[in-house]
Amino acid sequence: MANIEERVEKLIEPIIEKIGYELYDVEYAKEGKNYFLRIFIDSEKGIDLNDCEKVNDAITDILDEENYIKEQYFLEVSSPGIEKVLRKEKHLEKNIGTEISVKLFKKDENGKKEYKGILEGFDEGYIKIKEENQEFKIERKNISAFKVNMYINTFFYTSVSRKGVCRYYFRRRLSANVG
Repeated sequence: MANIEERVEKLIEPIIEKIGYELYDVEYAKEGKNYFLRIFIDSEKGIDLNDCEKVNDAITDILDEENYIKEQYFLEVSSPGIEKVLRKEKHLEKNIGTEISVKLFKKDENGKKEYKGILEGFDEGYIKIKEENQEFKIERKNISAFKVNMYINTFFYTSVSRKGVCRYYFRRRLSANVG
C-alpha cells in the first residue's frame, strides 16, 4: 500500500501546491471491507471545508485518469487535525521543539511504552525527546506511532468533537474504472 501512497503523492503534490496548499500526507488503508485514500492538506491559515472541496475537485480527475487503485475506494480530503501524526522526516523537522507523544510497540529498557516530551532532534535510527528534564533516545524501529500533543480546554474539546480533533473532510465514493 505504501507504493500506492508514494505514487499518488508524486502525482497530486504539484497540483495541490499550485492551488496554494501543502500536501501533508497521503494514506491508503483498508478498514473492514472498504478502502480509503486519505489526502491530508495544510496551510498557514488552517483548513476548512471549502479548502478540502477545492483540493478534491482539483485531484479527482487525475486520480481517475491514472487509475492507480483498482479497487473501489473512498477519497477523503482533510486537514491533518490538531494533533498531527508525524510519519515523515519533514514532519519531524517542522516539529523540533514541540511536545510530542511517542508510542512504542513494546516496553523499552526503561520499562516505558509511551513517552510525552519535547522533540529535541532525530536521525535515521533514533529520536531524542526531553521528558521532565530527562533526555531519552528512542530507537525509531520500536516506535509504533508519534504525534504532536495539543492541549485544548474542555469546552472546546466537547464542542468540537468527542475525540478533541477538529477535522474537516470531504468524502466521495469512487468506483473502480471498468473497461
